[in-house]
Amino acid sequence: MTDEILVNVGPTETRVALVENGVVQEIYIERVKHKGFVGNIYKAKVVRVLPGMQAAFVDIGQDKAGFMHAGDFAPLDANGMETRHHATTADIRELVREGQTLLVQVAKDPIGTKGARLTTHISVSARYLVYMPHTQHIGISSRIEDEAERERLRSAVENLTAPYRSQYPGGFIVRTLAEGVSEEELAADIPFVYHLWHNLADTLKTAQAPALIYEDLPLFMRTLRDLMRPHIAKVRIDSRESYQRLADFAAHYAPEIGARIEHYPGERPLFDLYGIEEEMRRALEKKVILKSGGYLVIEQTEAMTVVDVNTGAFVGHRNLEETIFKTNLEAAAAIARQLRLRNLGGIIIIDFIDMSESEHRRQVLRTLDKALEKDLAKTSISGASMLGLVEMTRKRTRESLGQILCAPCPACQGRGLLKSVETVCYEICREILREARMYDNQKFLVLASQLVVDRMLDEESAYVADLEAFIHRPIEFQVESVYHQEQYDIVLV
Repeated sequence: MTDEILVNVGPTETRVALVENGVVQEIYIERVKHKGFVGNIYKAKVVRVLPGMQAAFVDIGQDKAGFMHAGDFAPLDANGMETRHHATTADIRELVREGQTLLVQVAKDPIGTKGARLTTHISVSARYLVYMPHTQHIGISSRIEDEAERERLRSAVENLTAPYRSQYPGGFIVRTLAEGVSEEELAADIPFVYHLWHNLADTLKTAQAPALIYEDLPLFMRTLRDLMRPHIAKVRIDSRESYQRLADFAAHYAPEIGARIEHYPGERPLFDLYGIEEEMRRALEKKVILKSGGYLVIEQTEAMTVVDVNTGAFVGHRNLEETIFKTNLEAAAAIARQLRLRNLGGIIIIDFIDMSESEHRRQVLRTLDKALEKDLAKTSISGASMLGLVEMTRKRTRESLGQILCAPCPACQGRGLLKSVETVCYEICREILREARMYDNQKFLVLASQLVVDRMLDEESAYVADLEAFIHRPIEFQVESVYHQEQYDIVLV
């Protein structure tokens, strides 16, 4: 089995799936009407400063104002270089004032009711390098662990950028993808980012805030820049026009991967061919069945994501501890995949089944950590708490798959629960009694769903009869097929 990237391009949305050993691991979706903003650079205007929160709201021309904490500001010296580190953040009132214009970059997309998270730590990306015009630091991705390779890359970037420093004094971060690449390949990125920054600076001079200064590449092109790795055998794309654009982009930007880009002309939809549509459907469900018969329950809330592990139908073969251990090992690998597939970020709490042996607990945590190594998002596992819960974080820069594909239920308003038919019936009776004391009408007409009306005329019929006798007025019921279970109206006749 090989690793592949599948790109489905449609008139309204583009979808990208990362498939490893025949199993989809990550899904990216970009819609024409709801494009992501991460990486975009804006000339923005500060609309409100909140000293009590050490934050500011900034207008970037979108529906919701962006949000910046004091640590997101990078104070610059006379030469345009950053002057302080996050750890010595000044008071927000010393950093910014209302009405001030700023050059900002989107660090996190708007999620729910929250606006985009912004920063003045500006950077522009190429395939192997990230250019930071306001700092002179040269950093290496923490995922590159070999010290000799880290030193080789740092030395190469310092030598390659030396001729440009008088005009472009900024710094660089070497991306994970650069591990093992030659100096010639690194050198190709440097003029690209310098030219990009030069054009951006020219646009900035004439733009009126709020204004978009730089927009990141479309999703199918970012695929080559951000997801392409040596182990990716093919990039298959089902749009001939987008394939040609991708091939031209690769020829100019990364010629060595051009041969791995293929156009998929088949009649059967590309995502159907690989079973990705079904995987996306499953990724919206709370319950994940494990091969052993155990299962996970994944609950995403605004504050955090909680994962519960259960043995389910798996009864094991030897003893209870061994059964629990095997279930937890399988669950650890499945959880790592589900976090990537569903793009769950922020605080994540995992409730593994309690294990009595410390070695088993250590191996389960090691399995989880190893399974997360391929995750492009930054993760951090803090170990088990006193209650035995595993606490971890995963960097969140965009909405989860569920937030993109779904909307809150109009019946339960996102609670995930509906009032029972019995509860609604008793609410109706209390409301009738309340209105009978307030109004002098002839009768009551109750409009409700089929289930509610059926219960009122059957199980609760004696109670309704007693209520009619008590208020001295008849009560009639009418089914409204469009009403959901909790919805009803009481009409005074």
